[in-house]
Amino acid sequence: MNAPGTRRFAPDWLALREPADAAARHRGLAAEAGRFLRRPEHGAPLLVCDLGGGTGSMARWTAPILPGPQHWVVYDRDEDLLRRARAGPPSAAADGRPVTVETRTAELTVLTGSDLRGADLVTASALLDVLTTDEAYALVAACTGARCPALLTLSVAGRVVLAPEEPLDREIEAAFNAHQRRESGGRTLLGPDAPGAVAQAFAGAGAHVLVRDSPWRLGPDLRALAAAWLEGWVAAAVEQRPDLGVRARDYLDRRRSQCADGDLHVEVHHRDLLALPDDGGGGRM
Repeated sequence: MNAPGTRRFAPDWLALREPADAAARHRGLAAEAGRFLRRPEHGAPLLVCDLGGGTGSMARWTAPILPGPQHWVVYDRDEDLLRRARAGPPSAAADGRPVTVETRTAELTVLTGSDLRGADLVTASALLDVLTTDEAYALVAACTGARCPALLTLSVAGRVVLAPEEPLDREIEAAFNAHQRRESGGRTLLGPDAPGAVAQAFAGAGAHVLVRDSPWRLGPDLRALAAAWLEGWVAAAVEQRPDLGVRARDYLDRRRSQCADGDLHVEVHHRDLLALPDDGGGGRM
C-alpha cells in the first residue's frame, strides 16, 4: 500500500514501513493458518500466492512462521517492486526448509479462482482498503474458488490515536477516512469499511473467519516512519477537506516538531483477517 495520500506504491515507503508491519501483524493468525494447511505429498512445497505483494515483505514475514518447504508466487502490477521481491526472498521456513519465490506481473482485480488453482494459502497485506466493493467480492470469490485459506493483513481500520492528544486529531481523522472512501477514477474505495465487508463476504461463502487487531505503534524508535505517515495523513485530509488549510498546516508543524523531539506516539489501527476452510481443518474450502 502507498503512503497515505500518495498515488504510487513507492519502494522507499514500503521499505520504511516493513519493520512496523512485521511488528503489527497478528502472528497468531499466521500460526493458525499454518495448522490448517494441507501437507503436500512426496515433499512437494506448499504453494503460497501473495496478492499485491510488492517487494515481498509479506513473504519475508510469513514464511518463517510456516513449517515445511514453500514456494511463493508474488503478484503485483509493478515490475520494479517485483524485482525487489526476487532480490530479497525469505531465508527459510520455520523448520529451516527452503523457501523459493517467483513473481508474476498482474492486475489483481482480474484474478479468478482458476488463476490461484493449486494454492495452499493466499496472502495479502495492506490491500483490502484500496479496493472497491466489487473488487473485494471478486477477491473473495477467487480465494474461495481456489478452495484454500486466506490470510489478509493490515487493512486500515479508520482509527488513529496520538499522544499527546490535540483537538484537531479527530477532525483530521474523519477527513482522512472520507478520503479513503473517495471515488477515484470511477472507483469508490472501501477504505476502513474493507475489513468488515470482506469478513462478511467470506462468511457468506461458508468460510470460518477470524479477525484480529494489528496496530502500528510508532514512537521515537520509528520516528522516520511516523514523520512520513504524518505528512501523508494530513495531506490526504486536506485534499479531502481544503477548508482545513491553515489549521492543518499549523497542526502539522507542531506534530513535526514533537516527532523530531521523540515526544510523539502514534497508534494506527489495522485489522488482520484469516478465512479458514469450512471443513474444520487441513482440507480445502
